[in-house]
Order: sequence, then structure tokens, then C-alpha cells
Amino acid sequence: MKLLQLNKLSDEAVESLAESFDRLPHTEHKDGQYRLRRYSVVEVRTTFWSGVTEAEVTKLEHRRFMQDATLNKHQGGMKRDFEEIEDSVIESEGMKEMCLAFKQANELIDGQEVEIHQMRVVTLGDGLTPVAPEGVHQDGFDCIAMIGINRLNLSGGALLIYESASDRTAFLEKELAAGEMVMIRDDIFWHNARDVWPLDRKEQGYGDWFILCAKK
Repeated sequence: MKLLQLNKLSDEAVESLAESFDRLPHTEHKDGQYRLRRYSVVEVRTTFWSGVTEAEVTKLEHRRFMQDATLNKHQGGMKRDFEEIEDSVIESEGMKEMCLAFKQANELIDGQEVEIHQMRVVTLGDGLTPVAPEGVHQDGFDCIAMIGINRLNLSGGALLIYESASDRTAFLEKELAAGEMVMIRDDIFWHNARDVWPLDRKEQGYGDWFILCAKK
């Protein structure tokens, strides 16, 4: 299993996923006014048809999301409830392409459970808005992926990857363009993200990302 991998979704996959971010809801959680989110758990299997491998993505029963307080000092230890990712998004070709890339790159089993966060971070006023208010952290999985989908009137937001929690400097810093996918071993590396702010201070900006998580 590789420690860090880069991939890119097709333009068609990004296009099939992007529009749904406009319907992400606010939540009542601490970060719910600027981190709009849907969350679902799916099962990913591969099928073979005419020599082509495709992903079969099935949404599983609704569950609440929880992280241990030792991993997430911002909202860890709390069971957080989010609206499900829309069925049309789960069934889209973009979702299938994204889940297939994640499954194959990390050599996940057929029928693997994958937790999916669909998130938009919106700027608050003309100052800095945190993308990752928990700071440098792990998510408690074996492998995770961060996928850029869209940015509008936005500066900052670069993904930061560290070798340890005590490192002051990230060994990888990357702003994810549309379709760019970074996959890391979450049980080995730590991650964070730069704050964001609007390029035009008079208008709100936003960044759209998917986060995929799996335990092998």
C-alpha cells in the first residue's frame, strides 16, 4: 500500500459532481455556518463489462459521524449528524470514477466501506476562514483522499501534509485544482489546510472538496 498518491478525475467526472455543491446545507455544529456538508457511507464494488472495470457504489444505512477526541480536538467525541449525499450524486458517473480510483489506488477489498464527506467552505466576511479548524490532525482511518472540485473568488486553502504531529513545516503543500486527488496513509501522515479568504473582499468566496475515508 503506497503512502502518498496523486491522481486526477476526468473533466466529465468533475462536471457531473460540481453542481450539487450548490445545495449543501448549513448545520448546527460549531463550524456549520462556514463548512457546509453532506455525509454518507457507501459500499464500493468493482464490476467488469466488455473488458472495462467500473465501480458499483451503494449507499448504506444512515449513520452519524464521530471522531475520537484525541484525534479531533475541535469537535471530537461528539456524534455529528449530517444530511445524506443526494442519491443523484451517489449514482453519478463522477462518483463512480472517484470511488474506483480510491479503491484501486489503495488496494481496497471488494465491498469496501467508504465514508464520504461532501464539503463547501465559504468565506466569512473579508478575513481568514479556517478550512480545518481542528489544525494538524489525523482522521482515524487507514487511507483518505482529498479531491478538489471547484473554487470561486478564493485564495488559500492549500492542503498540508506532515510526517508527524510535531512538525512545523509540511513536506507537501498543494492547492487542489478541479479534479486533483491526493491520497495519503492517514495512519502514518498528518494533515491540515491553509485558511481561505476572498480575492474580492466585497464578495463571498468558496471552495468545494470531497473527502473519502476507509479502514482496510
